[in-house]
Amino acid sequence: MTQEQYLPLAGRRAIVTGAGRGIGRSIALALADAGAAVGVTARSAEELEQLVSEIKAKGRESLAVCCDVTDPEQVRSMAQTLRAGLGGVDILVNNAGNAGSHKFVDHPDELWHRMLAINLTSVYYVCKALTPTFIEQRGGRIINIASIASRVGDRYIAAYTASKHGVLGLTRALAAELLPYNVTVNAICPGYVDTPMTDGNVRNMMTLTGKSEEQVRDFLAKTSPQRRLIAPEEVAGLAVYLAQDIAKGITGQAINLDGGGVMS
Repeated sequence: MTQEQYLPLAGRRAIVTGAGRGIGRSIALALADAGAAVGVTARSAEELEQLVSEIKAKGRESLAVCCDVTDPEQVRSMAQTLRAGLGGVDILVNNAGNAGSHKFVDHPDELWHRMLAINLTSVYYVCKALTPTFIEQRGGRIINIASIASRVGDRYIAAYTASKHGVLGLTRALAAELLPYNVTVNAICPGYVDTPMTDGNVRNMMTLTGKSEEQVRDFLAKTSPQRRLIAPEEVAGLAVYLAQDIAKGITGQAINLDGGGVMS
C-alpha cells in the first residue's frame, strides 16, 4: 500500500472560499495535507498565488480564481472555472466572511447590508452554483464556517450575529433538502479565532470602547472558558474531519469550537 492510499481525502476535489488568509488559508492547506486537490478563491490575487504555490509544493493540484463572492455573476464564473480545472468538486468550504461592530443605536445601514452580503448571501450564491454538481453525482460535503455568534448574541455585533444566524439556518435547510443525494451540510461555529479578521475587530472595539488593545484582546480571550483565542488550525482540523467518509453520518449540525463557552 502506497503512502497516497493512507491519505483520507486522496482523489477528492475541494473548493475553499475566502482562502487568502486566516481560517480559509489554514483549511486549504489542511485539505491538501489530507490528499485533496484544492481550488481556492478570494479577492487578493497575490495571496492566492502564494497559497497555490504552497499547495503544489505538497504535491497536490491547485488553482485559484479571484472572486467577489457577493457578486452572483462572479460566483458562477468562479465555480465553473474551478470545477472544470479540478475535474469536478467533492468538497465545498464556505469560509469567506467579514466582521464589523457598532452599537445598535445609530447603527449604520451600510454595515447591516454589508454583513448580510458577505457572511450570508455569499454562502447562498456559492451553494447555489455548486449544489447541482453534488446532486448530479449523488454525493458531496458542504462545510460552512459560521461562528459561535450563530448560536448566541452579544453586544455591538447585531449585524454580524444576524448574518451568522442566517448561515446556520441555511445550513440546516440545505442539509434536509440534500439528504436524499448523500450530501452532508454542516456548520463549524468557532469562537474568536486568532486571525487578521479578529485583529480588525480588536481595532473596532478599541474605537467603540476606548479600551487598549491589550484590554480588548484580554476581553476576547475571556469569552472562552479556556481563556484563549482559537487557532485557525483547529478549525481546519475539524473541516478535514467533516470532509471524510467517516463523518458521513453528521449533517445539519452546528459544531461549536469555542473552548466550552456554549455547551449545546
